[in-house]
Amino acid sequence: MSLWRTKSLESLEVEANSGSQKLERTLTWFNLILLGIGAVIGAGLFSITGIAAAQHAGPSIILSFILASIGCAFAGLCFSELAAMMPISGGAYSYTYATMGEFIAWIIGWALILEYAAGAAVVAISWSAYVVSFLQGFNLNLPLELLSSPWQPTQLTDGTEVYGWINLPPLLIIIVLSLLLIKGVKKSAMVNAVLVGVKVTVVLLFIIFGFFYIQPENYTPFIPENTGVFGEFGWSGVMRAAGIVFLAYIGFDAISTTAQEVKNPQRDLPIGVIGSLIVCTILYVLFALVMIGLVPYQELNVAAPVAVAINNTPFFWLNGLIKLAIIAGMTSVILVMLLGQSRIFFTMSKDGLLPSFFSIVHPKYHTPWISSLVLMVLVGLFSAFAPLSLVGQLTSIGTLLAFTIVCGSVIVMRKKRPDLPRPFKTPWVPVIPILGMIICIILMLSLEWGTWIRFIIWIAIGLIVYLSYGKRNSHLAKQK
Repeated sequence: MSLWRTKSLESLEVEANSGSQKLERTLTWFNLILLGIGAVIGAGLFSITGIAAAQHAGPSIILSFILASIGCAFAGLCFSELAAMMPISGGAYSYTYATMGEFIAWIIGWALILEYAAGAAVVAISWSAYVVSFLQGFNLNLPLELLSSPWQPTQLTDGTEVYGWINLPPLLIIIVLSLLLIKGVKKSAMVNAVLVGVKVTVVLLFIIFGFFYIQPENYTPFIPENTGVFGEFGWSGVMRAAGIVFLAYIGFDAISTTAQEVKNPQRDLPIGVIGSLIVCTILYVLFALVMIGLVPYQELNVAAPVAVAINNTPFFWLNGLIKLAIIAGMTSVILVMLLGQSRIFFTMSKDGLLPSFFSIVHPKYHTPWISSLVLMVLVGLFSAFAPLSLVGQLTSIGTLLAFTIVCGSVIVMRKKRPDLPRPFKTPWVPVIPILGMIICIILMLSLEWGTWIRFIIWIAIGLIVYLSYGKRNSHLAKQK
């Protein structure tokens, strides 16, 4: 059956470098590392860390971050091998097409919409709450009717719940970033670099200034005794917290979707993926080390744990900078998510699985501009009107499924095409890919049943779209 047939790597390379619908190669390894940091470091660092420590791990949240980074490293190593072998847009979708066939590739592409498009909408809604709170600090108050969906209130960072006509701020940021992406990936990478510079600078300031006010007794006991309930402290708490903070790493895989816009993809893609993970892990561990050292972990079970930590230093002005860093972090996350999703649409369209207008490239800016416009409308309207609870943990489960398939794809390609040159090789295959799959599956199974039900419904909708359009218009099926 055509839906199980795979693409050859040779045909993928020809398609990527032929025809009029080509993307411009402008990105370097440094741009890719910044894109990875831009996607990974968001509001999660400033909120998840304290809550996971207070409820599950205590001071050993530091170990949880290290364990989560190891799990991400397994997936990152697999992404690096496949990205260096197949330097084309589409990321996990394209790798799956070449290893497991069109049907599984469609499932992955459909699941990635949850990570990128839905994820961008969710972050945009949270971004709105922080921007409104930041402006209120300067006595700038926006009309309440323009700050919330009619179906679900927006909770501002001061705890206020607001119902309104439309949540306008996230719609505006989606429009601005979508237009920026249309103007060119190089310009987008420059803006992302500025945003990354802002948030990393603030994180480093917190680490440096906070280091001198650490109270060593706050690290004792390093691993609090288990309460008798699995996941509440002890080693089970360390593992539970690792599963929670794992979600703070999600987004680095968006780097692989830009492969056709990288100057030297075989060299730069692995550097971008692994380099961004290393930088983010170091920042996460140091940040957690200082936060736990400044205040007893029991006091961090609040919406803004960083503020509690800063209040134990004389540097109260850092609170305002932290809020600015959160806004910059969220902005860069939205930017990279929109970038990744537009490239997924571009690649699936070139394969015939989506309408051809998704792969139209702007003659001047060399970007898939119609894909970006469609995303601007869909993601913008979703963030302006849809209840945040509709998405929940769907972003995570879609990502974990993609990670699982990518790890499995490395094993498949080693068996199918051992002769192919591999500019970067995942070490200890099949051990590392299998460990990566196990970790991702365990984390998927730890999600609540409601998430699974909504995910199954989403996949069912995707199957209807595939059978009614994609399968009949697939270029590969027509060629075969």
